[in-house]
Amino acid sequence: MNSFGRIFRISIFGESHGESVGILIDGVPAGLPLTEQDLLPDLERRKGGKQKGTTPRQEADYPFFKSGLFNGKTTGAPISIFFENNNTRSADYEKQRSFPRPGHADMVAHQKYGGNEDYRGGGHFSARLTTGMVAAAAIAKKLMPGVTIAAEVTEIGGESDLEKGLQRAIDAKDSVGGIVECRVNGLPVGLGEPFFDSVESQIAHIAFAIPAVKGIEFGAGFAAAKMFGSQHNDAIENMDGKTRTNNAGGIVGGITNGNELVFRIAIKPTASTPKEQNSLNWDTGKVENFSVKGRHDLCVALRAPVILEAATALALVDLFLLEQKIKRVVS
Repeated sequence: MNSFGRIFRISIFGESHGESVGILIDGVPAGLPLTEQDLLPDLERRKGGKQKGTTPRQEADYPFFKSGLFNGKTTGAPISIFFENNNTRSADYEKQRSFPRPGHADMVAHQKYGGNEDYRGGGHFSARLTTGMVAAAAIAKKLMPGVTIAAEVTEIGGESDLEKGLQRAIDAKDSVGGIVECRVNGLPVGLGEPFFDSVESQIAHIAFAIPAVKGIEFGAGFAAAKMFGSQHNDAIENMDGKTRTNNAGGIVGGITNGNELVFRIAIKPTASTPKEQNSLNWDTGKVENFSVKGRHDLCVALRAPVILEAATALALVDLFLLEQKIKRVVS
């Protein structure tokens, strides 16, 4: 439900406008040097308001460790981290409560939880909860020092010129989606299991936990459906498994082959668009015009790279531990 991983296991909690959000991390090896400062660079990257098209909501996002650390090192016990919510404007959501927002979880959450859900800012469905994932991944990255994970936005609104794609949405007074590509280097051969625990399965599982993700492809991805087998096959050049091309994206049979891991996610346009919409007013039972007020990202893809890197790190560190490539006590 709200947990991921088998050995390096995370559990998220909190709501967008609740007192706090946070994460519980179990399975972190003992003896790893760790301070709040180790988490801050990636947490800073995740914040809104850093670039045009992102939400003006500003939170300190300072990590408060509540357990699992002693004398500056991990103890092997679960690590709990809290992040305070201080810059909330819940009144924005009271005003538009009559309209379950199209593209949001308002309607399904109301039906599933019988009206008991915290709807402010999307509640537990909010991307605010990815704060904890980014924090946990900063720890995961420390356990994989030879692995580099880098993601970037490659398209906005179908445009490789990101500024152009963003400006089109601004001119239309609407929101827009995008494509984010992730590349991982330094992975050993042999991570992953065939079928249900393939590397693709694990990454896809957690990638879809990122709000607004609607698709994923590895290597050549959907373009592979238009290729001949002789075109798509990656010729092997040496005994290390290096391939001439990388249409497989670094994974064959669900297992890493030592080449660069490459995949992309598709992120939908932000559901909270300022453009007037026509949808159900559940107080009157009629379809009416309305517009969404409040502070929202024009393009959520802009803040997704560090979150996708985090999701990737969390999937990979669990596979490392399953393969016993990381010791349970850090020396």
